[in-house]
Amino acid sequence: MSEEKTEPLSRTYTVPLGVAYEAPAYRRAKVAIRIIRDFATRHMKATEVTLEEDVNELVWARGIRHPPRRIKLSMERDEDGIVTVALPEDKEPEQV
Repeated sequence: MSEEKTEPLSRTYTVPLGVAYEAPAYRRAKVAIRIIRDFATRHMKATEVTLEEDVNELVWARGIRHPPRRIKLSMERDEDGIVTVALPEDKEPEQV
């Protein structure tokens, strides 16, 4: 089976992370990261998802027990189907 090339795509999403609060408090940030990866895979039809460090730092900024309820993210897919998840350029992360 030959590899299919996909066309590049760039979108901005608001990802709801409230479901992470159904997990035990000592796992919430880990669950939030998994939710972001699953969201990107589903909505961008990705084969692989990479998160930039600033996204990870924003989710973990208040510790493992209190991740954000929602987060605005920019997702870009390249020709190989790899999606890069980053914070939108128009807004900088809030200082904690």
